[in-house]
Amino acid sequence: MRWNGWGDPAKAKDLPLAVRTLLPLLLGRVRRPAPAAELDAVRVAPPALTAEELDALRAVVGEAHVELSAEARLRHAGGRSTPDLLRRRAPEQLAPDAVVRPADHGEVLACLELAHARGIAVIPFGGGTSVVGALDPERGAHHAVVSLDLRRLTGLLALDELSGEAVLGAGTTGPEAEALLAAHGFELGHYPQSFRYATIGGFAAARSSGQNSAGYGRFDTMVTGLRVATPTGELELGRSPGSAAGPDLVRVFLGSEGIFGVITEVRLRVHPVPRERVFEAWTFPDFAAGAEGLRRVAQHGGGPTVIRLSDEAETAVSLAQLGKLGKALAKGASAVTVYEGDGIEERRARTSELLRAAAGTSSGAGAAADWLAGRFDGPYLRDALLDAGVFCETLETATTWSKLPALREAVERTLRDGLGAAGAKSYVMCHVSHIYPTGASLYFTVLAGIREEPLGVWERVKAEVNDAILAAGGTISHHHAVGRDHAPWLPSEIGETGIRILRAIKRELDPRAILNPGAVIAAEPAAHPASAPSREG
Repeated sequence: MRWNGWGDPAKAKDLPLAVRTLLPLLLGRVRRPAPAAELDAVRVAPPALTAEELDALRAVVGEAHVELSAEARLRHAGGRSTPDLLRRRAPEQLAPDAVVRPADHGEVLACLELAHARGIAVIPFGGGTSVVGALDPERGAHHAVVSLDLRRLTGLLALDELSGEAVLGAGTTGPEAEALLAAHGFELGHYPQSFRYATIGGFAAARSSGQNSAGYGRFDTMVTGLRVATPTGELELGRSPGSAAGPDLVRVFLGSEGIFGVITEVRLRVHPVPRERVFEAWTFPDFAAGAEGLRRVAQHGGGPTVIRLSDEAETAVSLAQLGKLGKALAKGASAVTVYEGDGIEERRARTSELLRAAAGTSSGAGAAADWLAGRFDGPYLRDALLDAGVFCETLETATTWSKLPALREAVERTLRDGLGAAGAKSYVMCHVSHIYPTGASLYFTVLAGIREEPLGVWERVKAEVNDAILAAGGTISHHHAVGRDHAPWLPSEIGETGIRILRAIKRELDPRAILNPGAVIAAEPAAHPASAPSREG
């Protein structure tokens, strides 16, 4: 992956002509930013690890797997949020003191024991796709910090075809996992936008939700067992499809983002590769009508594998990317549905009836097939917008169907008002990508012409948005996770008693707090979320 952008450098793209034409209408004149620093010109501090500590790490993983070069450290200096990428443009940057690459569970356990004994902070690192600050090289109270790169923990370790379960190394990427399973006629079917680079362990640690969630569920519902290394011991969890043997400890580590331990192996429910795939796109008079259609589908059950609804603003930009500028200026919301597996015609007929009853109109297969073909490429457009001086960032939440309209309105109003107060015109888009019988997610993309100090402006606006989300009954994160960005707001969601429970688990498993300091659980309880310390430096 690009060190200061998304994905394959060869696939970086310029803005489509229609988008370049549309941007001045939406945002006014935008000033191009100064050129980003080149990788070999970026300054980082010398590694803070002692020679003795480096020798001890090399004794665990091998000399070739402890990297100290500025390039290796910068490639592990954070995730892929817009603030992360803006920081990657600076001539001087923070970076971990070393990149350590263990090969298996035993080496991970030994690295954690060593770090615990010597007071070295450890940031577990999979595909590097976090967008919530979960990969920041934060030392906490320790003298040094290492990035524990898990990509050598890869492969299909076991497959029980009769039971429909597979065990995969935590460092296995999405494409690697699907290729390994496909060789045996199976698939996982988990396709978040980060699919090409994110890892199985990362999906578990962040409670990922893929685009096929309507058919196959969230990633955490696919997990049947985990192997975990902690600074004070190891765990193998999940003995059977169901159990009443106390609280489910598997769930403790799903969503823990590496603060309790490092997930090294994941046991998962898998299914046969679907024999057929059918596409259908829909249009609606407006977002409200489309949301009503999705609610009916979710509550009826047995619908599409994929169902997504874009509001009027997102529909317009999607059409503009395809060069359909005239249609982009028209009103209306749009949806895509994809069906896989058995009983497609029956499921499609039932879903179509429900969507038509909500004023939906089928527009054929084309737009849905186009979406599927390009569904992992959105971040490339984000990078092109940043190069053009347009701030582009995403955020997401979820709530019940009854609260969905008010939550959407609150987030969009807060974004527009907050950016407007900074003198920035903005354009806010929204889509629903995950539905449940009781509610749905809302995923927002905001474009803004922020002229000066975009990081400072965005941190203030995002804090206001987080407050608005919680006030409107939404969750602080549906699938991006907590990281450091959302940690100050977690007490408002789960309560101080919930935070005490998390702190108690961490004290037991990680008593010196070496694992991902400041992630998920804020280092100190904040008096008010808006006073959360800036990560701009």
